[in-house]
Amino acid sequence: MKTLTEFIIEEQAAFPNASGDLTRLLNDIGIAAKFVNREINRAGLTNIMGYNDEVNVQGEAQKKLDVYANEQFIGALRSGGECCAIASEENEKIIAFENEKSQSGKYVVAIDPLDGSSNIESNVSIGTVFSVYKRISKSGKGTTTDLLQKGTDLIAAGYIIYGSSTMLVYTTGRGVNGFTLDPSVGLFIRSHPNMKYPDSGTIYSINESNYIYFPDAIQKYIQYCHFDDPTTNRPYITRYIGSMVADFHRNLIKGGIFLYPGTIKNPSGKLRLLYECNPMAYIAEQAGGKASHGFGRVLEIEPKDIHQRSPFFAGPTFMVEKIEEFMQKYSPDFGKK
Repeated sequence: MKTLTEFIIEEQAAFPNASGDLTRLLNDIGIAAKFVNREINRAGLTNIMGYNDEVNVQGEAQKKLDVYANEQFIGALRSGGECCAIASEENEKIIAFENEKSQSGKYVVAIDPLDGSSNIESNVSIGTVFSVYKRISKSGKGTTTDLLQKGTDLIAAGYIIYGSSTMLVYTTGRGVNGFTLDPSVGLFIRSHPNMKYPDSGTIYSINESNYIYFPDAIQKYIQYCHFDDPTTNRPYITRYIGSMVADFHRNLIKGGIFLYPGTIKNPSGKLRLLYECNPMAYIAEQAGGKASHGFGRVLEIEPKDIHQRSPFFAGPTFMVEKIEEFMQKYSPDFGKK
């Protein structure tokens, strides 16, 4: 059984000119995740639950754990020196590191430090989502332009799920591997090699409370999911946790589609492209599935803003293609300017 560090080093060996910087960066993320995991596991015993009396750039009330997780990942990436700038859900602008070591860093990171934090008090699985790009600027402090890259330019992406066990799942474009944290030794151990979506999928995950605000295509797709047709394994099972990481992870393991469409109120959806949609899309594709915004590939969207939003559908290819078929047929102009 390989540890995360051993596996990353072995992957690095496949690239003769690799410097080891990406290896160290991914290890920095793993270290920060251990600190966040510790506080989450102690959340009911310490004064870290509840709100922080502040609102983030998204207009969402910040939880104390949101702030703690953000600080841990920023601190780990700053001290590591491989990353020159970060875009975080919790910060309006990018964080460009001032120290000389970081200014020579080759990478930038976009991160949602704590996805699903509204579920903290309910003891429901939450997570971290991250994406890694190679910087465009040559030197000095990182810039916003460094982070405004298409998902097709991703170097690595992953998520950490804090649940019944803590797992780190990531890809560098050579398949998807999952590592479970062994708390007795404090190491991430590879537990899920070469993760792939099952050939069949019978689960759909969507917040159906927004049904009346969905475009016709999504309403009709939900009706399609409910229809009894044994030849296509329908009706599908609905499962929705409310933490993107948890819903996506379960569907990757068991076979299902995660849907977060645009609505009449929010045509662009609510998920952020750089640090939620793109990393999960990259993982979905590397796991043999597909990720779409309803009319095309998520990874091909040209980002204009670090907090840009996008509709998002990810899962087995045949399930995502069915969504695209419904969008083209019933809501071809929805969300288009």
